[in-house]
Amino acid sequence: MAKRAYNFNAGPAALPLEVLQKAQEQLVEYQGIGMSIMEISHRSSQYEQLNEETQSLMKELFGIPDGYKVLFLQGGGSTQFAMIPMNFLKAGKTAAYVHTGSWADKALKEAKLFGETAVVASSEADKFTKIPDLSGLQLGENTAYLHITSNETIEGSQYQQYPDTGSVPLIVDMSSDILSRPVDISKFAMIYAGAQKNLGPSGVTVVILREDMLEDLPKNIPTMLKYEIHAKNNSLYNTPPVYSVYMVNLVLKWIKENGGLEAMERRNREKADLIYQAIDGSGGFYSGVVDPAYRSIMNITFRMKDEELEKKFVKESEANGFVGLKGHRSVGGLRASTYNAVPYEACKALAEFMADFQKRNS
Repeated sequence: MAKRAYNFNAGPAALPLEVLQKAQEQLVEYQGIGMSIMEISHRSSQYEQLNEETQSLMKELFGIPDGYKVLFLQGGGSTQFAMIPMNFLKAGKTAAYVHTGSWADKALKEAKLFGETAVVASSEADKFTKIPDLSGLQLGENTAYLHITSNETIEGSQYQQYPDTGSVPLIVDMSSDILSRPVDISKFAMIYAGAQKNLGPSGVTVVILREDMLEDLPKNIPTMLKYEIHAKNNSLYNTPPVYSVYMVNLVLKWIKENGGLEAMERRNREKADLIYQAIDGSGGFYSGVVDPAYRSIMNITFRMKDEELEKKFVKESEANGFVGLKGHRSVGGLRASTYNAVPYEACKALAEFMADFQKRNS
């Protein structure tokens, strides 16, 4: 096989080589049934077994307690931005949002279409280089829920701890860092994540929903946008993204075989440290965007002294087999996304390339 690229794409992102090889092996025929997993009915016993097994793996790996549903939906995290207020923001209530960057902003804008919202904390004044301190956050009795974005993929910040919201439901977008570290699921009323960063390919969105959130929901929501419908039908109300769920299944098995979330977090911190050390040890040639206390271990953002040098860096990195290091078009700069499936060797190679580039361009 030809040498694989060093894939630092932000999403769709790197998948484990072992997972891709297993999928290749089973592409034409799945478990002796004479056809591909992409061809079977979602009402078949084979797919129902896959659906159940994938839910069980998610519960096992993430430590999801009883009283939660695991759903496999479509439309990406962006559809969840609208589904959440449609289902949970009732008249007379206010949806609270913490504004930490681009994706938090998108979620907030969608919620404003459906009811009253309030930004209860923001890092906009710090140009989204920090996560606001929520330790003293006070939420009113009329608060429908608090929404946060666990990891800002574009800006490169990440919550190091989650707030205690008491009786107010805490809802979190974990699209960029789900399964990258252990989390106390009991803190949350809902967790959601597009799969295309840490879980598998695009096409499926995982929703982990506390069952009491399904009580007394509005009746005027379109059927496909009702959590209640998907929960009652075990994510099989309509044709699910069968192949994407299958790939999530393989990724979850890979995580389990490689030590679970504790091992993932250890490896992720080791990988991120390689690149942050290259940034911090460069004497200012590279500069990290985010305050060190809030740096993401999934999306490492950095800048150089001018855009022309950054363009040269991107061009040379691509020529050396690195992919996806250009920052998001909305903020510019540089970004290395080091999700679970990105190998340590790729991060080591990037750190070495950064040192060499600095030597040649100082």
